[in-house]
Amino acid sequence: MIGIPRIIIVGIGGLFSLYHLVLGLLTLDIPRNAAPVIAAMVLYAAATSLSLVRRGPVRMPIWMAAFNVAVAIALPLLVTNELDSAREGGNGYATWYVAAVGTLMTITSTRRRHLFAWVGITFLVVQTIIWSGPSTLLEIGVVGSVSWVVISHVLSRSIAKATKDARRFAYAEREAADWQAAQEAHVFERQFRLGQTSSMALPMLRRIERSRGDLTDEERRECLYLEGAIRDEIRGRNLLNDPVREQVMVHRRRGAIVTLLDEGGMDGLAGPARDRVLNQLAAALRGSTADKIIVRTASGSSATAVTVVGLRSSTAANAALDGELGDDEDDEIDLWLEIPKD
Repeated sequence: MIGIPRIIIVGIGGLFSLYHLVLGLLTLDIPRNAAPVIAAMVLYAAATSLSLVRRGPVRMPIWMAAFNVAVAIALPLLVTNELDSAREGGNGYATWYVAAVGTLMTITSTRRRHLFAWVGITFLVVQTIIWSGPSTLLEIGVVGSVSWVVISHVLSRSIAKATKDARRFAYAEREAADWQAAQEAHVFERQFRLGQTSSMALPMLRRIERSRGDLTDEERRECLYLEGAIRDEIRGRNLLNDPVREQVMVHRRRGAIVTLLDEGGMDGLAGPARDRVLNQLAAALRGSTADKIIVRTASGSSATAVTVVGLRSSTAANAALDGELGDDEDDEIDLWLEIPKD
């Protein structure tokens, strides 16, 4: 979205404010005493310059808004005290302060200090009625100044609401994009795992179909090994490459219980770093004679990528092929290894 440069907005506001000062200078001969009028011009110039030039949040600081209201109160009092409300033909542009107060309060409202703006413009209306009567509200431009504040208030609130809605919609769009990406990732992962499981299980399924379920003891053991391999693909995704798969199957065939648990500790590793960790894991498994082997990824914040624990059981564990670990207090540590990420 392309916005209007700030310097253009400030420039337009500055020129409009300068126009009121020029009118006041051109009509200095009308007031009885020019000194209070000049003082009012100085106050107005200071307030508008501060409001337009000072950088910061869009919402005007309270102290600045209060200063603007004070100036809006001072201007009518200083100028009208030197003017004759019953002057024949009116005071003309000597009532420049009316538009000046309207401009200053419009700036205050635009910078989201609406209450202060309404206080200042309300004082202008009341002071004008007291000074010259309600009939002059339209003649000297008080109604126009009030209209500026009204329009500024409405536009400011509308823009603020539109900005808030735009941010909410942008946030919702990001959330929807993240959700869609997550769903696509889940679909891809599910399809990948289904394809991988299908390729692993298909030969055995065909053998079961051909034999009509009449399998030999060796074939039944192969089915259990295949079940363990499929479980590894689900629970130990990042812990597997071809050498690791080969060693895991070797240990299962000799009767060991092997458990692979990927808990996300290697999600940040890729390429050569991941290959190095898995090759070290395969080498560690190759030299182990443990009855129970547990391979687990470390936490994401840990410097360790993989922890390998091998236990030698005092009792025969080769009958347990379901992948569940026992809790035998007589187990002895045969292998302990921490493979670092770096």
